[in-house]
Amino acid sequence: MKDTMISTLIVNRYFKKLRSFLELDVAIVGAGPSGLTAAYELAKKGFKVAIFEEKNTPGGGIWGGGMMFNEIVLEKELEDFLNELEITYVIQENHVLVDSVHFASALLYRTTMVGATVFNNISVEDVAMQDGKVCGVVINWGPTMRLGLHVDPITVKASFVIDGTGHPANVASLLAKRGLIEMKMELPMNADEAEQFVVENTGEIFPGLMASGMAACAVHGGPRMGPIFGGMILSGKKIAQIIEEKLR
Repeated sequence: MKDTMISTLIVNRYFKKLRSFLELDVAIVGAGPSGLTAAYELAKKGFKVAIFEEKNTPGGGIWGGGMMFNEIVLEKELEDFLNELEITYVIQENHVLVDSVHFASALLYRTTMVGATVFNNISVEDVAMQDGKVCGVVINWGPTMRLGLHVDPITVKASFVIDGTGHPANVASLLAKRGLIEMKMELPMNADEAEQFVVENTGEIFPGLMASGMAACAVHGGPRMGPIFGGMILSGKKIAQIIEEKLR
């Protein structure tokens, strides 16, 4: 049956991909703007990178723009980055306006084209640790986690893990619950402060574990922001640079 052949092709191809990414330079949790940017910057320099996204659709909060008005705002300093990714934009009030669907799809496309792989529908339920350092992620199917099924996970080894899960800071929360790190409550909306805060506080929060994007705000108690994404992109670029220096 042709149906069986199609199933065989999918299964063989997927498990070949999964096997090849069980040992990584960098495991990124969450395919939002900072995680995708970090993956793009690291993969284009030859590092082995995979993103684990629990939802079916990668892209994080980009798609919805502001209140489902599918436009997002970026700082003008990111023009070179947008040009590199061949993203169409307009400039108004000294800010860059981009169609959110165009931006999300372009960022996803360019990130995967340089060698990063996105595993969607995969949840990270824990981290692996050895000698006091985070050394990988513990993964399970997203639907398995949402349904609360008791199914044991598997482990992916990584030299560094990035928490790019946004406001919940899911990975950092796992360590905070165990008393290994302290987390502060995210503050109310303030785009001016948040854009700067997220970049300044991007970095290593525990040996082997990094926080980028809104996860950095959640860990360090910074203000949230709305549909302005420059800080998230710059955070992704910064965390990629930090990890590159450590891996080199």
